[in-house]
Order: sequence, then structure tokens, then C-alpha cells
Amino acid sequence: MASKSHFLDTSGENDPVWIHTEPYSKRPQFQKLTDNLTTDACVIGSGIAGVSTSYELVSRGVNVAMLEARDILSGESGRTSGHLSSSIDSGFTELVSKRGKDGARLAVESHTWAINRVGEISKQLGIDCEYRQLPGYDISQYEKGQDGHEDDVKDFKEEAKVMNELGIKASYQDNFAVKGWDGKVDQRDAITYLGQATFHPTKYILGVLKWLTQQPNFQCYTRTRVMSVEEKGLLNKEVKITTEAGHTVTCANAVEATCVPLQKLSVVAEMKFYRTYCIAVRVPKGSVEDCLLYDSMDPYHYVRFTACDENDDYLIIGGNDHKVGQENDAGGRYSELESWVRARFTQAGSVDYRWSGQIFEPVDYTAFIGANQGQSHVYICTGDFGNGLTHGVLAGKLLADEIMGFKNPWSKLYNPSRIPPLSQIPGMVAHDAQINAQYKRFLQSDIRDIEDLAPGTGGVLNPTTQTPVAVYKDDGGKVHRFSALCPHMKGVVCWNRDEKSWDCPVHGSRFGKDGVGIMGPAKGNLSPADEAGEALLKQSSAA
Repeated sequence: MASKSHFLDTSGENDPVWIHTEPYSKRPQFQKLTDNLTTDACVIGSGIAGVSTSYELVSRGVNVAMLEARDILSGESGRTSGHLSSSIDSGFTELVSKRGKDGARLAVESHTWAINRVGEISKQLGIDCEYRQLPGYDISQYEKGQDGHEDDVKDFKEEAKVMNELGIKASYQDNFAVKGWDGKVDQRDAITYLGQATFHPTKYILGVLKWLTQQPNFQCYTRTRVMSVEEKGLLNKEVKITTEAGHTVTCANAVEATCVPLQKLSVVAEMKFYRTYCIAVRVPKGSVEDCLLYDSMDPYHYVRFTACDENDDYLIIGGNDHKVGQENDAGGRYSELESWVRARFTQAGSVDYRWSGQIFEPVDYTAFIGANQGQSHVYICTGDFGNGLTHGVLAGKLLADEIMGFKNPWSKLYNPSRIPPLSQIPGMVAHDAQINAQYKRFLQSDIRDIEDLAPGTGGVLNPTTQTPVAVYKDDGGKVHRFSALCPHMKGVVCWNRDEKSWDCPVHGSRFGKDGVGIMGPAKGNLSPADEAGEALLKQSSAA
């Protein structure tokens, strides 16, 4: 029997901390879709957005079929840092400038609802997922007395005022320090705010999924890759979903809960795509305050906890984001995170996990949740902007309401067809120019000769008269070739040394070392360029 591709379980070579207490082997297995199917609603994707939307629909009596291209929970929901926050990444002063006070107030309301909803569902279904509410703290990136610290304090005071106006109980506290921060680095002073939460995301999602599988109006199919989602008809519209294997799902409504929609541009062009990095460090139980902690750096550092064993907890530290496919220095980024935490928390022990994830930043700092542009029965959820878990949960209610014809006050805020504010047009133009510049890789080659590759690595070989080739040399030294052209819009992929994946620098699509598609907007896999590549892809997809 062929060995299973790691990329069927997760979206990178490195494992996230969540498998420490919830390993891949405990995840449920489902069958492939092997025939045509008719249902009320089809949800594509089995992460937090897909499972939450399925839960809200199934609870209301809707027949739901869920489709997953790989195995359950193999996407970004299993690689997050686990925070549930109503504090938006951009900050509320900035959000008010983009969406107004009414829009910002709706953002607070919807994210707060999502935080509480996770608590309600985990209690109702008896899911032991470490859910707990706790405070959030925003601190300066600068030490007291350094240039920049006082400017941050000024901004903190204004931000706390805005947060209170929007419904978050927040205050600026002079000389505030996190309990357990015993290092010499002095970053005292903070905004403190209540009503935040954290949990074990995969335990929660799997707990909800377990309940779903016990319901007669739910079915799930894995290793069923969707290649097209089309609305058909004029008056009585229906949605036709076609899979890679050629089967069709016919439904009244479809939800693309796939991190990013499987389409060419539209909202895809209104987002930036970033890799973000995390480490999990052992600390003695009770030695550091349980909280959500963020500094003011851009990109910022973030800190939270999860369980390890009877003696230690894991302190999760993240940050050091960069655009997808445009940097390749993960080792230095992990080292910076480790140095940062050790300088502040001297109790920090071994680093047991290092991994990265992907985030999507909309130009106006607000997710796209609702009917896709130009469609009335195909819905999307994308643009999490670092708040993917709460966005996924609130999307469940918002999308279920819209599908069933109920008015939802959040619809206007998250409407995917909204017009970007004029103030964002110059930034969008600059972003588009930077993205288009990535086509320069048609003139670049990562390696001169395949012999340059060490076992277990890859690189793009770009002969001047031929199509660029993505070359992977496995641990045994065997060479596998794939087309280096991303099937989305023909950008030339880059080798990600850290996660052993092929990443597209244009719109963020990613593929495993074996060519398996692991992140949209590309729908399919990389095309094999030789028999070895074809055999590896076939083996990985069928294992």
C-alpha cells in the first residue's frame, strides 16, 4: 500500500502544536464521492467556516453535503494560533476610518457573537476543547524610554477610547506588565480589554463534526476535489458543482469555505496573501499569565497558550509575516520568535513545534462573507485578516441566514460585492503592480542543474527556451518534475524550503512537494512534467 502524503493531512511539512493532544490518526475518515448527488446545500471545505456553516444549516433542517479536496481539517484551520478575538488586526481606529463607526460596531458585535457561540456550542455538545474567556493585552514594541514608546502610548489611549465607544471594555494602564514576564526587556504600558477567548481549534471542529455525522441530513465526502461551481438557469436557479473525478453535485445553494474562492480574480484581487510563523515553547504550568498578548510591531508578535502535559503548558508565539512566495528565510524567522520569547519569559523551555500558516488581508480590513460577486446562490467566506476563527464561526450564522432568506444585520459589512473606499484605490494599484512584478520569475532560474539539488529539496529550473519546471528530489535522490506554472494564472511557483511546498507569489496558491494542491485560488494540482512526477502525484492523491 502506498504511503500517505503528509499534504493530505495538513498544508505543510511542519506539524502544528495542535496535533500534540489531537493527532491526525484520531481524525475521522470519510469516503470519496463516487456518484452524482443532489442536496439542498453543498459546503466546500472542512475547516472552521465549512463546519460552522454546516452546523448552522443542519440545525435548521437543511440537507447538507460537505466536500473536501484532501482529508478532514487539512487546511489553515488546523494551523492557526487558536485565538478568538473581537480585536481586529488593523486596530479599530483604522477600521473606523475605512468602514465608519457603524461598520466597526457591527464588526465588534459579530466577532463577540462568534466568541460566545464557540463557548455555547462546546458546552451544548460536550466538547472538551480548552475553551476559556480571558483578557487581551496590546503592548508597545518599544521599551520604556525608547523612541517610539510614547507614540505607541498615545495611540493606545486613542484606541482604548474607540474600543469603548464600539462596545469593548478597554482601558489604557500605565506600567502594566504581564504576570510571568520576568525578562529584562521592559515594555510596560498596555491596552487591556476583556471578553476575548482561546481554545483548541481542531478539538472544537472535530467535536462539531462528530455531531454533524450523527445527523440524518448531513453527509461528508473527502478526497473529492471541486473543479467548478456554476449557477444554472434563469428564474429557478440551481448550482452545479463538478469534481475532478467528473461527478456532479446539484444543489440550491453552495458555499465555498475554502480560505480563498476557487476563481480567477474578483475578490481575490482585493486581498494580500501572507505567510505567518509560529513556535510552541514549553513553560511550567502557572508560570505565565493566561492571556492574549500582541505588540505594536508590523507585523506584530502574538502570544497565547495551549495544554502540553501535567507539568508544562505550551506558550505559542507567532509573527514575522511576509508575502507568499516572496521570502525564503523561515529559519531566521523562527529564530527571531524564539529569541523574542526567551528575552521576556525566562521560564521558556524547549521549542517543540515550529510551523507556518497563511492569512488573507482585504484592502479595507473586512472579510468577504456572503453571495459571491455576480451570483445569488454561490456564497464565499474569505479575507480573514488574522481573525479566521471568529470569521469562520460568524460566517456560519451569516451564510445560513442569507441562504434561508433571513435578514442579517452583518450582511452589509461583509458583502463581497461592496465597493472599496476611494482611499484604498492607490494601495490596490500599488499591490497589483507588485503582484504583476512577480511574473519576473519567467526570467529567473533557482537552479542551474538538477545535480545542484540536495535530497529532500526542490527548485525551479528555467531553461531560456522551454517552460519552467518545478524539480523535486526526494530523500532517496529520485527526481520528480512538475510544471512550474501555477494553474490559477500561470505565475511561476517558488520552492518553500521550510514547508517543502511550491508557493505561487502572484495570488498565494500552494502545492505540496508532490504537486498536490493545498491552497487556492488554484483549483487543481501542478501538472506532472515527467513519469516520476506523474507517479508521485498519483500515489499521493490515491494513498
